Amino acid sequence: MNSQIQQCVILSFVKSHLLPLSNNIISSLNEITGLVSDKKNLSEKDAKMIKEAFNRMLTDGHGYDVEEIGSWLENEGSWTHKPTVIRITNMSHYVQSRFDQSPKKLKIVSDDD
Repeated sequence: MNSQIQQCVILSFVKSHLLPLSNNIISSLNEITGLVSDKKNLSEKDAKMIKEAFNRMLTDGHGYDVEEIGSWLENEGSWTHKPTVIRITNMSHYVQSRFDQSPKKLKIVSDDD
């Protein structure tokens, strides 16, 4: 197996076995919680802000486990509307999937390194 394929397999394994949420991710989730005023009815502006926040987390190198995002929202206290928790969890998955497919994310390493 060539080194590029090995790296992709390793990255895929690591991403699917992430550790619990980091302080940076929790801080971003707290920011989202503070900015959303109606937690039972997300506006389009809220949805856009949430997607941008998840994208920023990933762009800054802070990966997350989608299941942990959903669990955090359920346990945080102010997210009591289950459909909203599911929607935000789905947004985090959507953004993560798009980010993982982004060609800008892939870094080609030569065999000389």
